[in-house]
Amino acid sequence: MPEELPFEKPIIELRNKIAELKNFTAEKEIDLSGEISKLEKRLVQLEEDIYGNMEPWDRVQIARLSQRPTTLDYLDLLFDDFLELHGDRSYGDDAAIVGGIASFEGTPVTVIGHQRGRDTKENVKRNFGMPHPEGYRKALRLMKQAEQFNRPVICFIDTKGAFPGKAAEERGQSEAIARNLIEMADLKVPVISIVIGEGGSGGALALGVADRIYMLENATYSVISPEGAATILWKDATKAQQAAETMRITAPDLYELGVIDEVISEIRGGAHRNVKAQAAYIRSTLSRALRKLRKLTPDELIQKRYEKFKIIGEYDHVNGISADTSES
Repeated sequence: MPEELPFEKPIIELRNKIAELKNFTAEKEIDLSGEISKLEKRLVQLEEDIYGNMEPWDRVQIARLSQRPTTLDYLDLLFDDFLELHGDRSYGDDAAIVGGIASFEGTPVTVIGHQRGRDTKENVKRNFGMPHPEGYRKALRLMKQAEQFNRPVICFIDTKGAFPGKAAEERGQSEAIARNLIEMADLKVPVISIVIGEGGSGGALALGVADRIYMLENATYSVISPEGAATILWKDATKAQQAAETMRITAPDLYELGVIDEVISEIRGGAHRNVKAQAAYIRSTLSRALRKLRKLTPDELIQKRYEKFKIIGEYDHVNGISADTSES
């Protein structure tokens, strides 16, 4: 059963009331269809009001749900003949990154994504979706292989961030992430990245240098967690909700800022409510993007990718003064 979030309490209470009336009707054979119909109409309106006007912190909570679909969930629903490949050919395999070869609507593709667990046992195996350097090096190995065989690369981003442990730093965590950024910028095949849950810091960006960057409606993408930002800004992690609003880390905000290319709509209440239907939304977006990107030459892909990232954060005026200071 999906986890209940605080802002969903009115919806849950009304759903329970409707269920009680239906059970009472069945047990006592009393016709309460009129009352039930009224409550169901009220429920529809309530869902529209709440899910249609969510605050940033509400979306953060949905993005963090343990029931939220993962990379492997979407792999099963979107791709055929997936063959997982392991290891970085240097140190070992990292279960926090999954990747391999698959077929998408008849087209051979390479699929790579962060993978977290749903329970304690799986989270320990997947290191809570926080990759070590060998995870990012495995991802890069698969990307370079895709380039060699002219396969588009599709990435699913879903991580709190790269693992910050001592061993990871000793094995070159920062270098591994930086290497991915450099190499992805120069890949000669189409690259599509989709943020499906949390997209945290360089750990997310290491799979995010793409020709098209999409986000699910309730995903987040940021340089630091709201709790981390609150600790830095106000010395108080309990102000995470305020930080989430200030940072503009949600899909609608990032689309408005030009950081991402498109917001992929979610099932009302979140992707976990109907994974198959959510996968259909993602399939439509992927199919459209691949059709357009495969028409471009390798040189065109690289140039447009460069231009895309060059303009992120560009501005025209600050306090009424032109930002162009080339003549000063």
